[in-house]
Amino acid sequence: MPIKVLAFAGSPRRGGNSETLLDWMLAAMAKAPDVVVEKVALTEANINPCRGCNACEKLNKCIQRDGMDIYHDKIIEADVIVLSSPIFCMGLSAQVKALVDRAQVFRSRKYVLRLPVVPPERKGKRLGVFLATAGQNWDHVFTAAIPSVKCFFHVIDIRDADITYLMVNNVDEKGAIHGHPTAKADAEKAGGAVIAEIRKRLAG
Repeated sequence: MPIKVLAFAGSPRRGGNSETLLDWMLAAMAKAPDVVVEKVALTEANINPCRGCNACEKLNKCIQRDGMDIYHDKIIEADVIVLSSPIFCMGLSAQVKALVDRAQVFRSRKYVLRLPVVPPERKGKRLGVFLATAGQNWDHVFTAAIPSVKCFFHVIDIRDADITYLMVNNVDEKGAIHGHPTAKADAEKAGGAVIAEIRKRLAG
């Protein structure tokens, strides 16, 4: 069975720093045998914001019919989920936050309806990755985004311990990441390590 990698490019600016970081990682992952990579540009994915209606607590699905209809099942089926975002106003981009908020349906399934999100045999056999870039050179520039990222992965049954982070600051203008001394190598190394780990887990 192929290893399924589902990646969300979260910037409204196509080809920017966070998407470039993502592309470097995905290219490294795709070099491994039996790895299938799908990249989704969230700015083109037609995922509406959550309405906060809590209908999913009764229906076990969202009442909205949009792009999330496609990605709901893909999120469940993926072995590795990669989420990338630029940092906007100290947090996730609006496109990524919409995806995170629409994961409310998984939270309702897990904690209200007490139903499984993934089959029991797949628990502990999924990995998450968060990639982010920021223009500011502050150590704390990524701090506010992390809780939302952890929440997203938690409700889709990816544990905190199974999330890999790669965050690059001080890259503001489009293309600035190409001048970063380690970003590309770090992304490629992390991508290879994630594939090696998921392969081991799926074989176990």
